[in-house]
Amino acid sequence: MFWFMQGLCFLPVFLVVWSSCTFIVPYLIALFRGDVDIIFPYISDTGANPPESCIFGLMTFISACAGCATIYARYKYVEKLSEQNSLVKPCLNKATLWLGIIACFGMCIVATFQETVVTSVHDFGAVTFFITGVVYIILQSVMSFKAYPYGSSICVCRARLVIAIIAAAAFFPTVICAYFVTQTTLHRHTYDKDYRFHVASAVCEWIVAFSFICFFLTYIEDFKIFKLRVKTEYED
Repeated sequence: MFWFMQGLCFLPVFLVVWSSCTFIVPYLIALFRGDVDIIFPYISDTGANPPESCIFGLMTFISACAGCATIYARYKYVEKLSEQNSLVKPCLNKATLWLGIIACFGMCIVATFQETVVTSVHDFGAVTFFITGVVYIILQSVMSFKAYPYGSSICVCRARLVIAIIAAAAFFPTVICAYFVTQTTLHRHTYDKDYRFHVASAVCEWIVAFSFICFFLTYIEDFKIFKLRVKTEYED
């Protein structure tokens, strides 16, 4: 059996690979068509114009669905670990589950409402995605340490903590610098007054996005050792 076929390992593997392609493929298409600049456009800029907007929307929706499945599987995994020893409080585990689902819903909003068409709704989805996503990985890091030595190794726990710190640290410049970006055009110039803020915000946005991807990468080892089964009962 291949390593990615063990347990539910395929869930985080698919999520990491597909999400990476979701960010990279539309960027390459937009770059080839000349729709965006090569130097750090916003992720949403790469999916603002067709045909890349169609590809970005579809791939982001699939990523959100895969994210929900992975987040739910992680919830059930932690629930099983805590059945006998109560290492993680059920309310914390459930709150983290809903934060993850809300983050995925924010992704769907971002994919559905392009920034050049419905900017306010798009920005709402982006902020929802980033805030709940960052809080989700922070709480998952805390839960990993609470569950140790059960579940993840200490190296994985520390890796999650580092990723969560990087994501949280990059989130604030993303939002603060974006506040000072006054132009909404897809092509920017170095002489623009807000160019430095745009670059800083865009770079940090990419860092936060790939921090999420790296975080789900740490789920792979955990997901190798368990499976979920659906039980069907017939009631007369």
